[in-house]
Amino acid sequence: MQPEYIFLTFMVYTLLLFAVSFITSRKADNESFFTGNRVSPWYVVAYGMIGASLSGVTFISVPGAVGKDSFSYLVMVLGYFIGYLVIIKILLPLYYRLNVISIYSYFRNRFGFYTYKSGASYFLLSRIIGASFRMYLIISVLQAFVFDSWHIPFWVTVALFIGLIMLYTFKAGIKTIVWTDTLQTTFMLASVFLTLWFISDHLNLGMSELFHKISESDYSKVFITDWHHPRFFVKQFVAGMFMSIVMTGMDQDMMQKNLTCRTLKDSQKNMFWMSFSLIPINLIFLLLGAALYIYAASTGMTLPEKSDHLFPAVALGSLGPVAGVTFIIGLVAAAYSSADSALTALTTSFSIDILGIDKEGRYTKEKQVRIRKIVHFAVAFTLFLVIILFNAISRESVINELFKIAGYTYGPLLGLFAFGLFTKYKIYDKGVVAVVIAAPVISYLLNIYSKQLFNNYVFGFELLIINGLLTFAGLFLIRRKTI
Repeated sequence: MQPEYIFLTFMVYTLLLFAVSFITSRKADNESFFTGNRVSPWYVVAYGMIGASLSGVTFISVPGAVGKDSFSYLVMVLGYFIGYLVIIKILLPLYYRLNVISIYSYFRNRFGFYTYKSGASYFLLSRIIGASFRMYLIISVLQAFVFDSWHIPFWVTVALFIGLIMLYTFKAGIKTIVWTDTLQTTFMLASVFLTLWFISDHLNLGMSELFHKISESDYSKVFITDWHHPRFFVKQFVAGMFMSIVMTGMDQDMMQKNLTCRTLKDSQKNMFWMSFSLIPINLIFLLLGAALYIYAASTGMTLPEKSDHLFPAVALGSLGPVAGVTFIIGLVAAAYSSADSALTALTTSFSIDILGIDKEGRYTKEKQVRIRKIVHFAVAFTLFLVIILFNAISRESVINELFKIAGYTYGPLLGLFAFGLFTKYKIYDKGVVAVVIAAPVISYLLNIYSKQLFNNYVFGFELLIINGLLTFAGLFLIRRKTI
C-alpha cells in the first residue's frame, strides 16, 4: 500500500473526529470538559470504553506477543473481569457518593493534603508514561510505513499526531470523547474481524477451518504451569485482577468517562457490560495474532524484528489495498481512543488536583477556562517529549513495557486506596511522601535480585501487588494510634 494512501486514510478519519468535536463542543464550558455535564447515556459510555480499554497496545502488541507468549494473556483478561466487579461494587459507589470531579479528591478527605497531592502526582506520572507508550506504538508504525519513505523526522510525526488530538479535544474535552470513542470502538473491531477474514481468504480456508488450525497449534496454549515463569497462570490471573482495579478503577482517565453517566446505577451497568465484552473481544485479538503467525509461516514471510510490527507488515504488505485501508483505520482509531482521553484526564487532574482551579472563589470562570487551556497545551508538550525519549530507549514489546512500568507507578495508588477503604486509621500525612517513594524503590530492588533472593523466582506483572502491599505496610507504620 502506497504511503500517500495511508496518509490520506489517516487524515480522512481525523476529519471525521473533528466533525464530531464540532457538534459536541457547542456551548461547552469547563463543566463540559471535566464531567460532560453528567448527561452521557450509559450504553454509549460502555461501548466507547471498550475501545479505550483496548487501545493501540491491544490492537498491535497483543497479536504480536502471541508468537512468544501464546494465549497466556487471556488468563490476565479473566482476572480483569474480577477486578471490574470490585470497581462496580466498591469504587464507583464511593466516587458517586463524594460527587468528585477528580477521583483523587478522596485522598484529601480521607487523609490530608500531602496524601492527596501524592496520589494525584502518581496518577500524572503513570498516565503520562502509559499514554506515551500507547501513542509511541502507533506513531512508530505510521513512521515506519509512511513518513520514513518521505524522509520526515520522527519528532515531526509525533508533533502532528499530538497536535491533532489537542485540537479536537481542546474545547469540550470528555464531552467530545464519550462520542468519538464510539467511532473508535466500531472501526477498531471492524478492522480486526475483516483482517481475520482476509487472512482466511488468502490461505484458502474458511473461518472455522482457520480457527481449527489455530486451536491445534502451539499458539493456542493458555495456561503456563511453571511457577517460575513470569506468565505463570496464577500470577497472570491475580495480576490481571489488580491491574484492572488500578488501571481502570483508580485511574482518572477511565473513571472520568464513567462519572459522566447520570446516576451510579447507570455507571455500574456501563462498567459491567464493558467488562463482560472484553473477554471475547480480547480472545479475537489473540486469534488474530495466531492467524498472523500462521500466515507468515505459510507464505515464507520474514518476521519483523519487533513483534509489534507483525500486524502492520502483513496488513499493509501482502493482503491487498482494502485490507491495508481497513488496518490503517483500525490503527488510527486505536491510537486516538486512548490518547485523546489521556490528554483530557491529565489536564483535568493537573487543573483540579495540583492547581485547584475548582476551589470556590479562587478564580473567575473565564480565568478557570484560560488556565485549563494552558494546562492542556503543557500536557500535550510533555507527552511529546516523553514519546521522543521512549523512541530512543524502546527495546521490548510495548505491552510488556507498559505493564512493567505500571507495576511501579500504580502500586502506591493501590496501597493508598486499599488502606483508605479497608482500615479506619488516620495517618501522619507528611509521612506519606516517604512511603510512596520507598515502596517502588524496594519493589525495583526485589525485582532486580529476585533470582538470588527467591530461588530463581522471576517477578512478572504481580510486582504491582508487591508494590501495593509495601505501600500499605508503610502507611500502617505511620498510622496515628487512635482510629
